[in-house]
Amino acid sequence: MQRLKSWVSDWNPEEFTPKLFTLLREGISIQQVRRDVLAGVTVGIVALPLAIAFAIASGVSPEKGLITAIFAGFIISTFGGSRVQIGGPTGAFIIIVYGIVQQYGIEGLTFATFIAGFMLMGMGLLRFGTLLKYIPHPLIVGFTSGIAVIIFSSQIRDFFGLSIASVPSPFLEKWEVYFRHFQTLNPISFGIGVATVLIVLYFSRITGKIPGSLVAIVAATAAVQLLHLPVETIESKFGEIPRTIPAPAFYTLDFQAIKSLLSPAFAIALLGGIESLLSAVVADGMTGGRHRSNIELVAQGAANVVSSIFGGIPATGAIARTATNVKNGGRTPIAGITHAVVLLGIMLIAAPWAKLIPLSCLAGILVVVAWNMGEWSTFRSVYRGNYYDRLVLLVVFFLTVIFDLIVAIEIGVVLSAFLFIRRMTEITHINVLESSESGDERLFEKEFAVLPRGVMLFEVSGPLFFGASRVFQNVLNETRQKPRAIVFNLRKVPIIDATGLYRLAGVVKKFHTQGVRVFITGFNAEVGVELAQAELHESASLEQDVETCIRNVRSSFDGV
Repeated sequence: MQRLKSWVSDWNPEEFTPKLFTLLREGISIQQVRRDVLAGVTVGIVALPLAIAFAIASGVSPEKGLITAIFAGFIISTFGGSRVQIGGPTGAFIIIVYGIVQQYGIEGLTFATFIAGFMLMGMGLLRFGTLLKYIPHPLIVGFTSGIAVIIFSSQIRDFFGLSIASVPSPFLEKWEVYFRHFQTLNPISFGIGVATVLIVLYFSRITGKIPGSLVAIVAATAAVQLLHLPVETIESKFGEIPRTIPAPAFYTLDFQAIKSLLSPAFAIALLGGIESLLSAVVADGMTGGRHRSNIELVAQGAANVVSSIFGGIPATGAIARTATNVKNGGRTPIAGITHAVVLLGIMLIAAPWAKLIPLSCLAGILVVVAWNMGEWSTFRSVYRGNYYDRLVLLVVFFLTVIFDLIVAIEIGVVLSAFLFIRRMTEITHINVLESSESGDERLFEKEFAVLPRGVMLFEVSGPLFFGASRVFQNVLNETRQKPRAIVFNLRKVPIIDATGLYRLAGVVKKFHTQGVRVFITGFNAEVGVELAQAELHESASLEQDVETCIRNVRSSFDGV
């Protein structure tokens, strides 16, 4: 109840106010509006091929990517906590979405996205935005790099134009099928894919004003249509791209559906939350701003709910598109709103031409996305770090690639927690000192050098929590002699949890029943509250000030 009151009293309406509302209240100059609109147009053009490619790679029809970018992009920019965040479908979701579609179908994906949206809103309202920032870096690098490998693997068929009716989802089985059908390679598709990669990577050396991905799509589509090249296109595989916005569809969720989709929905929510906040942090570094993480999560949740209602797929903050927005002068959410409007216009007007895009061209774009997403230099840097970070990195990476992203995240979080506990346990030490060693200045601090004989000092360094409580208990069990008094010096104990408190209380009561005086000193205010609530004052003398405690010890035993 006390923590609930503290949570309510700390409520700050500003942290749940969308950035757009704050900026409109403060005023936005006409010059900045122009820059934002131009940046939004550029980002919209960049987002077009990515939205289509991410949808196709996820196992759904191309218009679902456009719908997601339009609705989710608009809501994230309008109600989010970042000035420049661009929302929409991202490569990080490909592996999750594809797996859900394979197992539960399109309707299952819709349900999972809908549930994940409410999870994200709940995380934001409960202020989990700050907590998500503490997800271990090796875990993030591990599953991000794993996702990059999965994205690359998923594009091999289209990139090489292989004649494969159906590609299995598991990683190893997928590559086995690729090798068995590699003789069906289409040289023209492969050529288009390679040309797309080169254009996307190097066209910026010619001009940075036109996205290389757009140039590649226009050139590849024109070549295929004018030369009648025998390659697979969006139209040949998926048919027409609808030129209308679908009507909202509402579904009745029964308990069984929620139960079966809870795990994939949680994976969508967790990954979406992490990805969006990472993108917002990157944007802050580029603009010098400061995002509001909790309202950002609420907006991300609302975006996923609306996206699912209109038949879209999961959405989150897109780092590459957000960076493009900033580099082109976007500084307010108007740019993100413009980007969504531009995509809507393209869908309503240019759909007849978008369906002609060759799939090998989209595969080439995603190959570059996968390479950039991998952050391989960061992967190597973490791998060269300590043993614990390397273990988390490799376990999460291989679980993501070989098995499943949901399993990788769950095991990665648990493994990181256990390793953190292990490392925290290793920094907790207990020095057992006796007054007979009072001449040794290295062991005793100044005020303890004058302790009476027969008094033992237990000096605890580090957090006394459940992971370290066993160390504490073992040291005490090794104490064979019976002193006249014991002093527990807790000045170097930053925190104590219920288990640590339980161990300490048990030891105090044990010595107290044996007629040994117990003194506890040096504790900070937070630890002092825990000691008082455990009613340790009934079995021990509690004195926060060390010098006062030592005077009390001396007065109790002087002349005895």
